[in-house]
Amino acid sequence: MPAYLMADVQVHDLESYAAYGAQVPATLEQFGAKFLVRGGASEVIEGEYQPSRLVVIEFPDMETLKAWYNSEAYQGIVGVRWEAATASVICVEGV
Repeated sequence: MPAYLMADVQVHDLESYAAYGAQVPATLEQFGAKFLVRGGASEVIEGEYQPSRLVVIEFPDMETLKAWYNSEAYQGIVGVRWEAATASVICVEGV
């Protein structure tokens, strides 16, 4: 069953975040993952939620998602995001 990593990111340092963002795709390839949403315009049509920069990444399954997140490759760059942005990140199984 596919799994999705969803993040709402508030970027504080655009230059550093761009450097992080340029490195992420290479970490995803070996896990068979792909971006479905990577920024872009959003519009609230119900409720009070005001997203910042939304990111959705699709993985083959939850086990693979967690393996990517905990991988040496991703853990080697995630600190850059932590310094450049604040984010809420969740994982959810799909159908």
